[in-house]
Amino acid sequence: MKVSDILRVKGNTLYTVTPDEPLAVALSVMAEKDIGSLVVMELGDLVGMLTFREVIQATVRNGGSVGALRVRSAMDDHPLTCTLETDMDEVRRMMLDRHARYMPVMDKKMLMGVISFYDVAKAVVDSQNFENKMLKAYIRDWPEEKTTP
Repeated sequence: MKVSDILRVKGNTLYTVTPDEPLAVALSVMAEKDIGSLVVMELGDLVGMLTFREVIQATVRNGGSVGALRVRSAMDDHPLTCTLETDMDEVRRMMLDRHARYMPVMDKKMLMGVISFYDVAKAVVDSQNFENKMLKAYIRDWPEEKTTP
């Protein structure tokens, strides 16, 4: 299974912010859309990723307040990325190695979507459920052996 399979099912709705937007505005978008991450874009290029983890760390560094912080001060400016052709096993390994919950999907310099650890886990479970159904159907339809008298 490839990343493109997940995006096909999930869809590719994207929510982005710029690095110079107030962090409070980004948080409002995340709360309103009920999402855990925003892609940070500048002049059409991916420049970072903002997740609740970065927001919490920036808030703590700022004495417990978002205040006048900008997205740039909180974002991960070297986010882990993958492509549409990246294999699901590789994505799982990458996300586990970096403790990443969200990963932008790129096609060269074009942002194609974002997948989450939830999306990956759901795809694996769905795939296993389908395989189990097929195996059960195969076993149920197993031809009986003919006995010779």
